[in-house]
Amino acid sequence: MTKSRPVATRRTILRGMAALAAASAGPLPAGAAGEPLRLGVLTPLTGAGSADGPRMLKAMQAVAAEVNAAGGVLGRQIELVVADGETNPDSAVKAARKLIDIDKIPVIMGTWASAVTTAVAPLCWESKVFLTTVSGADTITKLPHQGYLIRTQPNNHLQATHHADFIAALGMKRVFALSIQAPFAVPTQERLRERLKEKGSALIGSLIYDKDKTSYRSEIDGALKANPDMLYLNGYAPDVTVVLKELYKAGYTGGKFTQSYALTPKILASLPPDVTDGTYTVQPSADVDSPAYAAAVKRLDIAEPDSYECQATDWISLVCLAIAKAKEATGTALRDNVRKISQGSGQKVYTAVEGLKLLAAGKEINYEGASGPCDFNEIGDILDCKFRFLKAEKGKFAFVKVA
Repeated sequence: MTKSRPVATRRTILRGMAALAAASAGPLPAGAAGEPLRLGVLTPLTGAGSADGPRMLKAMQAVAAEVNAAGGVLGRQIELVVADGETNPDSAVKAARKLIDIDKIPVIMGTWASAVTTAVAPLCWESKVFLTTVSGADTITKLPHQGYLIRTQPNNHLQATHHADFIAALGMKRVFALSIQAPFAVPTQERLRERLKEKGSALIGSLIYDKDKTSYRSEIDGALKANPDMLYLNGYAPDVTVVLKELYKAGYTGGKFTQSYALTPKILASLPPDVTDGTYTVQPSADVDSPAYAAAVKRLDIAEPDSYECQATDWISLVCLAIAKAKEATGTALRDNVRKISQGSGQKVYTAVEGLKLLAAGKEINYEGASGPCDFNEIGDILDCKFRFLKAEKGKFAFVKVA
C-alpha cells in the first residue's frame, strides 16, 4: 500500500517528466562525437493509461542513463523527447506531429491505447519514423506500415486465446463479454468465441459500450439476463471501475475477468473489497527467469518490474542496438536492422550496454529482452509470450499462475 500523494496537475506532471528526461540524458562526456541522439517518447502520462505511462517512461529513462554512462550510442548521448499522449487519439496525433516535424526524431516509443496507436501509426510510416507500441489490437500490425512498427505486446488473437484457456480451466461454461468501444473489442470477442468453444465452454453473448457513459446499468442488466457464470470485462480503468460498482449493486456474484490495466493496485485499494473480490486480472508476463529481467530489477530498484516496464526497457534497448548496428539514426535504419540485432544466431545479450560493446567489436548479437524473446514476425508482432494471472481477495491481489 502506497501513501497518498498530492494530486498533480497535467502541467506539473509534464514539467516533472521533462526534467527526468533531461536528467536521464546527462551531459556530453569529454570526447563524445556529435549532437545528442534525440529519441521520441509518446506515452500516456494522463488519462486512462496514466497508471502505466509514467512507469514506462521511467524504465526508458533508466536504460538511457545506463547507456549514456557507458558512452552513449555511436558516441552520442541519448536525449529523450517526451510527449503526453493523454490516452486520447486527437491529442496524441498533435503530439506526434510535433515530435516528427519539429523535434525530428527517428522513433516514437510508448503508445499505449490501441486507438492512439491506430491514429499515430500513419504519421510514422508516412514520415519514415519507427514506432514501438504496447497496443494489442490485431488491426494495428495489419495496417500498411511498411515495417515501421513493432509491438512487444501480444496481439488480441494471442491474448484472447490465453484468456479463454484460463477461463475454461476454471470450469466456467457461460461467458458474457462487456467491451469498450475500441479497435480491440470485436477481434477479441470473435477469438474468445472460437477458443471457448474449442475448450468446451461458450461465449453466450457480448456487447460494446461507450466509454464516456456515466452509468452502464442497462448494459449490465442485459448481460445478467443471459445468466453468465463469468463476465469478461474488456475496458479501461475508468469504465471498468464503474462497471464493477454497478455489478455489485446489481447483486452479481459470478466470476469477473479483466486486464491488469483496468484493475490496477491503486484502483483495487480505492474500492471496497466486496466490489472487487473474486475478480481475475491478467497481463503479459515479463520473462522473470531472464538475465534481462534481473538487470531491470537492479536498474529500476524495484522487486518485480511488470510487463509494461519490461516492454519499455526492451523498446529503448532495441532502438539503441539497431542504431548502433546500422551506424545511422533514422527510422528506415531502425526498420531494416531491428531484427538483425534481436533474432538469429548472434551472441545472446540481455542489456543494451552489453550489446553495444559487442557491436562495437564487430560481433553479431541476439538481444533477449526483459519482457521475453524479442522475436518479431514479418508484420511486427511478437511470436509468443507468457501471461500472469492474479485474483483480487480481500482488497489485495493474490498470485494465481503464469502460463
